[in-house]
Order: sequence, then structure tokens, then C-alpha cells
Amino acid sequence: MSCCPGEEVDVLVLLDDDRTAELAMLLKALAHPARIQLLRHLSSYGQCYFGSLADVVGLAPSTTSQHVKVLKEAGLILGSAEEQRTCYCINPARLAELKQLVQSL
Repeated sequence: MSCCPGEEVDVLVLLDDDRTAELAMLLKALAHPARIQLLRHLSSYGQCYFGSLADVVGLAPSTTSQHVKVLKEAGLILGSAEEQRTCYCINPARLAELKQLVQSL
């Protein structure tokens, strides 16, 4: 008897250790509402300068900068310096990888 209603699953697909660690790192990067807001905003608008990102989350620029840093380190967003401003956008390949990892759960 199963503790969960529904169909029984015959095969359980487990992620290897590297993929499991990768998924955990990506989910940790998204573990704050402000970072999810930033990612959604960039997904909707394609690209955005840093000043506008601070407005999106309604946080101090220094706090927004820390959230942007986490997303960049996870590879979910990319930034390119243009003169004295930085323009950010989604990294579509990394976002696709995140989706694939989540679907493998």
C-alpha cells in the first residue's frame, strides 16, 4: 500500500551527485523572493540596467546588488558593462538547465 494516492511509480530516476549539487545550488540562488522577482522581471523585459532592477524589488541598491551577485554567480543572469552602467539579462541556457533539473525530480 502506498502512502500517496495515485499511480505507483515503477522506476525512480535519481540525479547523480554532480547534478544533485548543481540543482541544490541553483535552488539556493532562487531561495529569496527578491531574486525570483529579479529573474521574472528580466524574463519579461529581456534586459535591464542595474538602477531599474533596484526599483523592481524596492530594496536599497546595495541589497539589490547582493541579490544580483547571487544570480550572476549561479549563472542565471549575465551582465555586460556599458560605459558606466551594467546591463543585465537572463542566461537562457542556464535557465533551461534549471528547468530540466527541476523536471527530473
